Amino acid sequence: MEKYAFVTRPDDVSFGIREEIRKRLDPAAYAEDEKNPDTVFVIGGDGTFIYAVHQYIDQLDDVRFYGIHTGTLGFYTDFEDRDFEAFMDVFLQKKWKEVYYPLLTCEAGDQTFYAINEIRIENAARSQEVDILINDEYFEKFRGTGLCICTQLGSTAYNRSLGGAVIQDGLDLIQITEIAGIHHSKCRSLDAPFVLKGDSRITLKASNFRGAVLGVDADAYPICEIGEVRIHVCECTRVRMLQGRKVSYLKKLQSLF
Repeated sequence: MEKYAFVTRPDDVSFGIREEIRKRLDPAAYAEDEKNPDTVFVIGGDGTFIYAVHQYIDQLDDVRFYGIHTGTLGFYTDFEDRDFEAFMDVFLQKKWKEVYYPLLTCEAGDQTFYAINEIRIENAARSQEVDILINDEYFEKFRGTGLCICTQLGSTAYNRSLGGAVIQDGLDLIQITEIAGIHHSKCRSLDAPFVLKGDSRITLKASNFRGAVLGVDADAYPICEIGEVRIHVCECTRVRMLQGRKVSYLKKLQSLF
């Protein structure tokens, strides 16, 4: 028997769709199991999807996500609420295929974090100095509020608001974008988004991260006692998503921005 769970945006439309999905799933073939599902139905927008991934971050090898868009942004889903019948037909008839999304891994001290959109170092209390190394080679010293390292998926999120490049789907790339960098005759860094190959390894070092936080998608953690953060694409774990139909990435950009 296949097991399923829901992660639902808290609004009436999303709750209504959740109940309709329950009605369509034959109890002889499907059982609701919030703790150990095979499929997680994500009902909402991109924020709901990211929340769902973090809810099941320790089970990603066993869980797949299937989304219907009822929120503000819908880059992670193929169906909108008006497409409910097609959404259910694809699932019940198994017309979907699995696609895989990369995760960023962040090692900070003795802790490891995972992000689907971005990893950030931000310091609102003072100007943060950070030495940036790429594949263990020194690149530059950054001074400013912080840095954002994103995946291709995350390129349309906070990265875009910072003036970073939007990266087309299917490209195995990561990107470094400055957050309020300081640039003058005595202090200058690249001052432009830097797009790197997907297998690049980024190390951020500082003599003092006092007042800084480590942003991991929507979560934040203090890092004042840590002197080094290492970020790269996770080699062994990816997010499994059911794709019911192919929607043009350019069409998504046109409709959402």
